[in-house]
Amino acid sequence: MPSTPNRRQFLSAVGAGLSLAAAASAQKTAAPLDVVRIGVVGVGSRGRGDLANFLKLEGVEVRAICDIVEDNAALAQKMVTDSGRPSPQIYSRGDNDYKRLCERDDLDLVFTATPWEWHTRICLEAMNSGKHAVSEVPIAVTLEECWELVETAEQTGRYCVQLENCNYDRVELMVLNMVRQNVLGELVHARCGYLHDLRAGKFSQRAGRKLWRLDHAIRRNGDLYPTHGLGPVAQCLNINRGNQFDHLVSIGSKTQGLHEYAVAEFGADSPQAKLYFALSDVVTSLIRTRAGQTVVLTHDTNTARPYSRDFTIQGSKGIVEKYPEARVYLDGRSPQHEWENLIAKYADQYEHPLWRALEQQAQGSGHGGMDFVQTYRLVYCLRNGQPLDIDVYDGAALCAISELSERSIAQRSKTMDFPDFTRGQWINRAPLGIVTA
Repeated sequence: MPSTPNRRQFLSAVGAGLSLAAAASAQKTAAPLDVVRIGVVGVGSRGRGDLANFLKLEGVEVRAICDIVEDNAALAQKMVTDSGRPSPQIYSRGDNDYKRLCERDDLDLVFTATPWEWHTRICLEAMNSGKHAVSEVPIAVTLEECWELVETAEQTGRYCVQLENCNYDRVELMVLNMVRQNVLGELVHARCGYLHDLRAGKFSQRAGRKLWRLDHAIRRNGDLYPTHGLGPVAQCLNINRGNQFDHLVSIGSKTQGLHEYAVAEFGADSPQAKLYFALSDVVTSLIRTRAGQTVVLTHDTNTARPYSRDFTIQGSKGIVEKYPEARVYLDGRSPQHEWENLIAKYADQYEHPLWRALEQQAQGSGHGGMDFVQTYRLVYCLRNGQPLDIDVYDGAALCAISELSERSIAQRSKTMDFPDFTRGQWINRAPLGIVTA
């Protein structure tokens, strides 16, 4: 059974002096890297997309590629050589061959884009081998994994980064810029989530040998994928940097969508139609922060619907909503009781400088350009010895929601307290500023 937040906080309190000293040392910025030498674990479609963005940047060498599917590894190897770089070594001797990759002494960073259950173990192996660890979302599935990542990052002094590309989308960056300029006033509420029809993907064999997304839907009932919606909201609310998630309650709807899809696609007597699914079609969590803001977070991946991250930031002087189109209402500036188009009316004034500088380079890079901007910032910070935008405490705070929501639903929407992964540091840590390219 994973450690409870209270137990872990008690253990932290017993050794508070040592824990805080270790945590403080982990926040020291790593020395700049003239060249970032990378090993990549997992090069299916998502991993190859990330690899393509790394290869667009100067000062990056891809030394090693690991994938259990040899054809995937060969495709990724060709991507590297086609970019004019030396051919990376391939590791394809089974599920655990990433360990051999991590043992290399010519890597600075190990990046993983594998199924979720492998993310933590690969990151731990990388950090314990002296490398920075970078992972696609989610970086952890359980609270215990969150704590393991935090403690290992502190002990080794290595970075452990969750790549949350939605933090770098155009509207989210623009809203962050507006928040930092106090355009929306005092923030009071946010709404966000991951609302994405994944029914076909959960039953598809194309992603690899196992239906791992479907397996999570069979076994778990909670917010399984909270970070895309909540990551940008957390930055606006200064989570882990002067503010914290304090507690949540979660509730789940009935489970219907995946069963109906299986019947329609495979037949009422098919093995797929006879599966039991634990995951609610819609999981809703209500979070309160230490500073008093509330956040409504939604997970909806089993129903027929258009895509949305339901991104909304509301302050005392205005509100921004991204879906179905980016719109804003500013007290005293917008026509009374009328929305305005955010991009058309305010992009000239509030476009984030990072997006303004990188928009042309980011075109065609995936997800509207935010994938490239994310990768650019990671490599830029590593090469220039600057603090990373998202650290291990941020990843842990976001991923903790999965198990907390599962526990809350299982206990009739009982309130769940968030662990303090920073052990008190959040009070004095500076918020992320408006960074530039």
